[in-house]
Amino acid sequence: MSAENMQQLESCIGYAFKDASLLDTALTHTSFVNEQRGGRVESNERLEFLGDSVLSLTVCKYLYHAYPGLPEGRLTVLRKNLVCQRVLADYATEIGLGRYLRLGRGEEKDGREKPKLLEDAFEALLGAMYLDSGALFRVEEFLIPFLRRELSKMQAELIPLEDYKTLLQQYVQQTPGEELRYEKISEEGPDNAKIFSVRVLVNSNEFGRGRGSSKKEAEQNAAREALKRYLPK
Repeated sequence: MSAENMQQLESCIGYAFKDASLLDTALTHTSFVNEQRGGRVESNERLEFLGDSVLSLTVCKYLYHAYPGLPEGRLTVLRKNLVCQRVLADYATEIGLGRYLRLGRGEEKDGREKPKLLEDAFEALLGAMYLDSGALFRVEEFLIPFLRRELSKMQAELIPLEDYKTLLQQYVQQTPGEELRYEKISEEGPDNAKIFSVRVLVNSNEFGRGRGSSKKEAEQNAAREALKRYLPK
């Protein structure tokens, strides 16, 4: 990385590296390493491994202190939402990380915008920052403003009266393999004034219940209740 580019990136992240090689490594994708013949260039995979743990500890520590008394289950959901690939790629995009990546020729076309590459580079950057500073609080100073803004966005999404089923689906999809479904509990009253009761399940766990004059309305109300599990009060 040129001295100019390094200064630009350090200005964006608010941290100056003592060991510039750590920053270079954090920005080096395996595709670049594979094209180097005879060179001793290291990819960012090991720093990504470290950064993933640094990220998790920083997020957990922040949530623990920011939301005293919030149950473990809801803290876990918040953590998942704050460190999913989409969100980390957004963090990386905000600081323009993609333009500094060292990529192989095969990734140059669109690799600088790929969410997976951006996520990995962002985690590697956290790992590099932690090693260079030797202090978790330096990472916290950089990362916590991102967390606060993302939490504010998550809370704001529940204010408008909107399609709660769609919003819930978006949160559930952030965790691969989780299945969302609605199940009718009961149907009461005459045909012209029925009341439907529905529950919403994520995998086999009930996340909320809702009632309404139609099945669709009951599902929306159940989704609205379920969303409360994903956000702090």
